[in-house]
Amino acid sequence: MKTTIQSQFVALMIVGAVGLFACNKNASSNSSSDATTTSALQTSADDQSQISYESDAVDDDETTALNGNISVAGASINSIKGMGSVTTDGMGAVQVDSVGDSTVTNTSLICDATITYADTNGARTVTIVYNGSNCNGTRTRTGTITISIPNGVWWKDAGAAVTVNISNLTITRLRDNKTWIINGTRTYTNVSGGLLVDLPNLDSIVHTISGSMSITFANGNVREWDFARQRVFSYNDGVVATTTGMHTDTAGNTNVAMWGVNRYGINFENLITEPKVIAQSCEYRLTAGQDEILRSDNWDAMITYGLDGNGDATGCPGTGTYYYKLVVTSPKGVTYTYILPY
Repeated sequence: MKTTIQSQFVALMIVGAVGLFACNKNASSNSSSDATTTSALQTSADDQSQISYESDAVDDDETTALNGNISVAGASINSIKGMGSVTTDGMGAVQVDSVGDSTVTNTSLICDATITYADTNGARTVTIVYNGSNCNGTRTRTGTITISIPNGVWWKDAGAAVTVNISNLTITRLRDNKTWIINGTRTYTNVSGGLLVDLPNLDSIVHTISGSMSITFANGNVREWDFARQRVFSYNDGVVATTTGMHTDTAGNTNVAMWGVNRYGINFENLITEPKVIAQSCEYRLTAGQDEILRSDNWDAMITYGLDGNGDATGCPGTGTYYYKLVVTSPKGVTYTYILPY
C-alpha cells in the first residue's frame, strides 16, 4: 500500500476543491458519512473505472482525428502515395483528403461522431461532434471536442502539442442508464513523433495527456479531477495502447493518473499500479491493468481489470462482458471484495 494522502490532500487539490469539500459535508444524500456504505464503495469504484475508460476513449478519438487528415497530421503526399482512402474505425486510420480545403468533414473515422477539419489563415481546428448513436452497443455519447493546433505544428512531429476542449460530453451507459457529463481542457502531446498508420514499422509512439475536467454525476454533484497520463502505442496484431500515470504527489507516490474529489466529497488519488492495456485486436477493450485508489479518509481500494465473472484473468471476450475485481480496505484493515462488470 502506498503512503496515505490524508495529511497531503490540501496540497493536492486544485483551486476551489476545498470549498467543494466543505459544501458537500452537509449534503443530505451524498455526505461524506455516506461514503463507506457498500453501495457507495461500489459506486465510487464504478465512477473511477468508467471515467478512466471514457477518458481513454476520448484520447483514442483525438488520436484518430489528428491522424486522419493530411493538413493536420503533416504527412507528405509521398508517405501515403498509393494508400487511397482508408476509413477503418479506430486508432491509426488515415483519411486521405484533398490538400488546401478550408473545411473538410469526415463521418467515417469515429462511428458515433462527425469530424470537421477547418483551416482559417493557418489557424487549424479539429471539431468532433458526437451524435448520440449506439454504435458500440454499450453507451451513447453527445457533446463536442475541439482541438486547436498552433501555426506550424504538425501532429507527426516529435513534441507536437495541441489544446483540447471538451464541452458537455454526456455519456449514458445503456445497461443501467447511468450518466456522466464531462467538461474540461487538456494538453495532448506527441512526445516521440510519428503517426499510428506507420506503427507497424516503428518500435513505439509515445503520447502524454494532462489537464483537468469537471464531472457532473447523475445526482447533480459536480467535482473537479486533474489527470496526467502517458500512453505508449505498439503493434501486436493491431494497435496496442498502454497507459500509465505521470504525476508524483507530495507524499512521494508515483504513477498517479488522476486526483481530485469523488462524488461523496472524499479526496482521492488514482495510481496505475499495473499498466492499463487497450487492444485493437479485442475491439479496443481494456484487457488488463490495475488501479489503486488512495482516499483521504484512509479507505483504500484496488481495482484489477480484464477478468471474467469469477474474478479470474480471461482472454479477449470481444463484445462480451469484462469484469473488474474491487478490493476495498477499511482504516482498520478489514477487506471487502466485489466483482463488477465494465
